[in-house]
Amino acid sequence: MSLKLKSGFTFDYDNLYGEGKVTDADLKFYEEDLKKAHEAMKVMREKGFIRAHLSKDGEPEKVLFSQLPYVEEGHLNSPSSLKHLQELTDHVKDNVDVVVSLGIGGSYLGDKVLFDVHCGEFWNAMSKEERNGFPKVVFSGQNIDPRRTGDIIHYLKNSAAITKSHEKRNLKVLLLVISKSGGTLDTMSNFMVIYDALQKFDNVDVEVVAVTDPNMEKQTLLKKLAIEKGWPQYAVPDGVGGRFSIFCEVGLTLAACIGFDIQAFLDGAKDMDKACQNDDLWQNPAMLNAALKFAASEKHGRDIEVMMPYGDYLKSVSEWYIQLLAESLGKQYNKEGKEVCYGRTPLVAVGTTDMHSQTQQHQQGKLDKIVQFIRLENWENDLEIPNVFPEAQKLADISGVTMGQALEVARQSNADALASNKRYNACFTLPKLDAYHLGELLYMLAMSVAYEGELADVDAFDQPGVESYKRIMGPKLAERKAMNQK
Repeated sequence: MSLKLKSGFTFDYDNLYGEGKVTDADLKFYEEDLKKAHEAMKVMREKGFIRAHLSKDGEPEKVLFSQLPYVEEGHLNSPSSLKHLQELTDHVKDNVDVVVSLGIGGSYLGDKVLFDVHCGEFWNAMSKEERNGFPKVVFSGQNIDPRRTGDIIHYLKNSAAITKSHEKRNLKVLLLVISKSGGTLDTMSNFMVIYDALQKFDNVDVEVVAVTDPNMEKQTLLKKLAIEKGWPQYAVPDGVGGRFSIFCEVGLTLAACIGFDIQAFLDGAKDMDKACQNDDLWQNPAMLNAALKFAASEKHGRDIEVMMPYGDYLKSVSEWYIQLLAESLGKQYNKEGKEVCYGRTPLVAVGTTDMHSQTQQHQQGKLDKIVQFIRLENWENDLEIPNVFPEAQKLADISGVTMGQALEVARQSNADALASNKRYNACFTLPKLDAYHLGELLYMLAMSVAYEGELADVDAFDQPGVESYKRIMGPKLAERKAMNQK
């Protein structure tokens, strides 16, 4: 059983729904809740309103992520904002050598997805011609790690020496610093350390692009710095939480720096949003996904979701999904203030890699998991396994098929084995890995958590638990600084 869209995107739920799995009776039990959830999504699209949602300051706040796929004047993504992004593309292409993308949470995880899908692991080892004139990319700010930050500085210092020696010019580095407040400890500490170090190198030209809250009346620290220093600015808009921000300038600035097809990405998200407006549960990918996962958790105890794409460059999709599911649905209180401690636990896996490390637990461990596969129907450059050693029968047996075919046989075998032992699993299929189908997938997942938030009666758009450690960390950091100054 599967839901297939005109684009070819497919949600195969055969191993998640039916006898011995999520049943018609389960879905019937939530029928009225699903109708209410769907109506809530309509209101969210039309008015940006989600019942009981407040900002971290306790003020009413719109939810605007569902607006992002629609490029219109007056929207967060508009023809003028895309033109502004094109200006960044035009600037970095054939002009900037290295972009250091500094962000954490969605400001890192979303950008890493776009980089992995578009560039792959060996982008920085390619020639400038192979990169079509686009710069190398280094990620920082996602942790306060002195060794790695020092390594980045050392890498840039060596790159500058090589550029000066070979091309008789300075290395051009752009620091893309992403922080809504401009005070994010992880991001801004890395930014300041790297910025300060590069200023001391006489063979490096440094420029900064600031992505922050655009509010002019209450300017963030980063906004004030950008105005004072004359740095180009892009927006971290209100109404879009970090885990949804891949579809706005938070993610799209990095996309602009690597030549990623922004319009196709947003088109994929838009077409998925239209599919998710369908009132019919069985024709609405996000509502169906949310209903099956929620029922599996609440009726069958399957409250862990293993996101397991089959493809190395899709691992970051799983890591992005970790934040999406964990921050959106891991809530202590429901919308009425009652303690519920709701939340399904997300885990990262990659096929076939983790068939050799996690599958034992998936196959025979506790009956508390859904394994969610992602597969590609067509690989752009598939490679046939050659019969190099015909004398070795075991090796000869695996030749004569492509690597993509072998990967899919492994996935199907894993799915069948799990299903044979009452292990729930499902599969999302992308016709191919490109900007359009990536936009479809990520938007469907984002809309799914919005539906599930309504089913669970929790606010899928706040993250009050994150503020708890921040309140403790601030005074502790001040105390440490005072000790250092003695």
